[in-house]
Amino acid sequence: MQLSVNTPEEYLNSLPEERKAPVSKLRDTILENLPAGFEEQITYGMLGYVIPLGLYPPGYHCTPEQALPFINIGSQKNFIVMHHLGLYAFTDLLEWFQAEYPKHAKYKLDMGKGCVRFKKPDDIPYALIAELTRKVTPAQWIEQYEKVYKRKG
Repeated sequence: MQLSVNTPEEYLNSLPEERKAPVSKLRDTILENLPAGFEEQITYGMLGYVIPLGLYPPGYHCTPEQALPFINIGSQKNFIVMHHLGLYAFTDLLEWFQAEYPKHAKYKLDMGKGCVRFKKPDDIPYALIAELTRKVTPAQWIEQYEKVYKRKG
């Protein structure tokens, strides 16, 4: 569900009532643990955590005028979603997350490459998300991004 909103508050207010509390708590968890240098924005119609252009002027290679994305959270039709590009880019981080997830959640991990789907909002592993959020700094993300994703110029 991609919405036309401009601020995180507008995004949260636009959510169905049953999604407001878990998405707000997920947002708070990320904001409280996000390393300095990342910034919250609305990106792709969701809450986004990015490296702003002021810190990384080249921006996102697909759309250079856009900040470098890192994490997005949103409310889809059947689940709450967290897109974490670090899980896609760092094999060791993905392996750690997959090993830790069962220790923090009652239900099986449901994920794509860097997309974690939470079908049961009452079972979002907030402590694990907090730890995951602290694991990658902006400098580490820029270095990995340039190594793996950035087009060779």
